[in-house]
Amino acid sequence: MPERVGIMGGTFDPVHIGHLRAAEETVEALNLDALFFMPAADPPHKTGKKIQPFKHRWRMLQLSLEGHPRFHISDLERRLPGKSYSVITLRKLREEVLPGAELFFLVGLDAFLELDTWWHYKELFQLAHIVALRRPGYSGTEIAGFLKRKISDLYTLNAETAQFDHPQLYPVHYLHNTHLEISSTRIRHLVKEGRSIRYLVLPEVMSYIMTKKLYHLESLIIS
Repeated sequence: MPERVGIMGGTFDPVHIGHLRAAEETVEALNLDALFFMPAADPPHKTGKKIQPFKHRWRMLQLSLEGHPRFHISDLERRLPGKSYSVITLRKLREEVLPGAELFFLVGLDAFLELDTWWHYKELFQLAHIVALRRPGYSGTEIAGFLKRKISDLYTLNAETAQFDHPQLYPVHYLHNTHLEISSTRIRHLVKEGRSIRYLVLPEVMSYIMTKKLYHLESLIIS
């Protein structure tokens, strides 16, 4: 049973090099035993938007993670009823799937600064370490203010560990991961325009997208 486990959620529509590199650097920086990619089945923030079926997003993740000793994929959110809320996922992981493990929940800094719009967001800080990943347009200086305004004014920066500590809640880490300005949205647009996505996704994923004709208008569904 792994003791330190990272959780990276998202639609992964499609999974790309930016996701993989951020996960790799998080595993190294925080000395994680394992990292689980958790594709959302019914993401609440994507309601009414176009999204590929779970089976395709799952398969692209499988192709991307094959052979990595610490990367894994979980279909937990597909098996849970209702919307894919992160709080429910983390509760389930702590109670049943990974009891006793120390969880590290990865989120882009842009999304971190909008956590107050998530369902029961304050509970996230009672369930797992929060790992904010560097994103373009953000410096990381925004974290302290957000924590004090939205979570607790007891969060303080630990200069020795470079993390924000709290006497009761889990720490918040800011990871200076490699800045790769790649997005799934951009990749989908390139495919629809008939342009190359080489070096943005792994070759196996690029081949899968082309073989299955993903991201062409006729292949998209509304979630």
